[in-house]
Amino acid sequence: MLWTSSKLISKYIEFYKSKGHKEISSARLIPENDPTVLFTTAGMHPLVPYLNGEKHPNGTKLVNVQRCIRTGDIDEVGDNTHLTFFEMLGNWSLGEYFKEEAIKLSFEFLTGKDWLNIPLEKLAVTVFQGDNDAPKDEEAYKTWETLGIPKHKISYLPKKDNWWGPAGQTGPCGPDSEMFYYVGEGLPSIESNVETDPDNWVELWNDVFMQYEKTQEGKFVPLKQKNVDTGMGVERTVVILNGKTTVYETEIFAPILNLIKKVSSDYKEKNARIIADHTRTIAFMAMDGMAPSNLDQGYVMRKLIRRVLMNIKKLEIHEDSVLEKITTIICNLMGESYPKLLENKDEILKTISDEEKQFSKALEVGTREFNKLASKMEEYNTKNLSGRKAFVLYETYGLPFEVLEELAKEKGFEVDKEGFDKAYKKHQESSRAGAEQKFKGGLADSGEETTKLHTATHLLHKSLQNVLGGHIKQKGSNITNERLRFDFCHGEKMTSEELKAVEDMVNEQIKKEFDIECEEMTVEEAKEKGAIGLFEHKYGEKVKVYFVGDFSKEICGGPHVKNTRELGSFKIKKEQSSSKGVRRIKGVLN
Repeated sequence: MLWTSSKLISKYIEFYKSKGHKEISSARLIPENDPTVLFTTAGMHPLVPYLNGEKHPNGTKLVNVQRCIRTGDIDEVGDNTHLTFFEMLGNWSLGEYFKEEAIKLSFEFLTGKDWLNIPLEKLAVTVFQGDNDAPKDEEAYKTWETLGIPKHKISYLPKKDNWWGPAGQTGPCGPDSEMFYYVGEGLPSIESNVETDPDNWVELWNDVFMQYEKTQEGKFVPLKQKNVDTGMGVERTVVILNGKTTVYETEIFAPILNLIKKVSSDYKEKNARIIADHTRTIAFMAMDGMAPSNLDQGYVMRKLIRRVLMNIKKLEIHEDSVLEKITTIICNLMGESYPKLLENKDEILKTISDEEKQFSKALEVGTREFNKLASKMEEYNTKNLSGRKAFVLYETYGLPFEVLEELAKEKGFEVDKEGFDKAYKKHQESSRAGAEQKFKGGLADSGEETTKLHTATHLLHKSLQNVLGGHIKQKGSNITNERLRFDFCHGEKMTSEELKAVEDMVNEQIKKEFDIECEEMTVEEAKEKGAIGLFEHKYGEKVKVYFVGDFSKEICGGPHVKNTRELGSFKIKKEQSSSKGVRRIKGVLN
């Protein structure tokens, strides 16, 4: 049987629904009220409040497929496995079942004749071997053994392999158990397992058992609510089930690569794969309301678009509409699962087209700056452009190294490639460290100050609508224990009078000492009551609506104070552009 992404997703959802799980929809790629991560990078991110004990409207057993973006390995894209955008299947137990049932469910889905029907001989698993922080996971080991996995196919591995979390310095964490599929010739020998023969075993699935809380002191304290969080990558699993070797052989990417082959005068597989992967990511970014900019998500989106354009140039593709055609293929292939791809197709195409024009201008400016630098080099009779200066041209003007090399060659110069790579690597490490520092999952924490600022965003959102108009919609927020950052759609800079009016309105509500009340209801009921909610698709059948007196009604899943008197006073510190058509306010509570 030929497996497709949609068939795998359908089977997975069907299986877990038959086991009493409620299906929830995929959250946006921009995390709601998440100050610490640019993108949703795993299925658990939107569920952090519920993993921390908040009651989920759909109960304690959940299942979904979550769209995700990870850009930490962007330079690896083009090999057989790495993608910037991917879909992650997951099921969760929020304090309901734990290790034994989670493992039994995973085993049934993997080996059941009505499900994936994988031969037992082709499966191997790993469990946590234990250390000073937590004991050996004998329960997981014994459960796998009772299900028929032979002892020689169960490996005890250390924390670096079989432990998840916490997402930040503190928080929920615990051992995990990973399932692997044999991709070698025939059946594995009795000596072959994940430890002894790693090249022939590919990870399929991961069951995480969140049973500890890591404290500020670095201790691991047992959690009152023990959760199960699992993850299975759709694209990777489809490749394995079909006996393929690369994600680019799947039904999503094959038509794109075929098109690129037809229009390329100098076809190279890796470059074509980069175009296919990045264009899919860009389409989903645009679908979720992102636009290219020099900040945060917009910066990543701009970088991806420009990488696509440079790779189109490398393949000597001179057809003007090729990027539009590739994007259209993506929208058509994935539009059934994500209808907004089709609904917003024209806007997605325009976003990409506008950035393409912008990049042409950037190349023009960058070339001009190179020529200025070249004149100085000729004046000082030097023929070698340092890697540091080359990187400045790349980072400041978006002038790719390949273009720099061409321009330098025309002038008879050489570019210090080693120095450029060194500067680029240093920049990458800095960016990656920043991203790791940013990610803690959910809000920065669930502490008192963060909770206050999160509550204040409700007042700010409604005040902006009252002052500027009903067109104001939240585009994202970023909340730490020191300040809130709130993005909203608005076409022009706010005046000082408008800012003061918004600030005064927020403080007026704080002084009224409103109680914050929460009600659970359907999305339709929430809309009838006039609740604000851009993220209702995330919560499924029922949503939580928070009422701040008679002033604000908003769908939300984060923590809130009990009364506005706890907030003190609100102050807007800055208002600026975030991206095209999106403004950003930074505010504090005193």
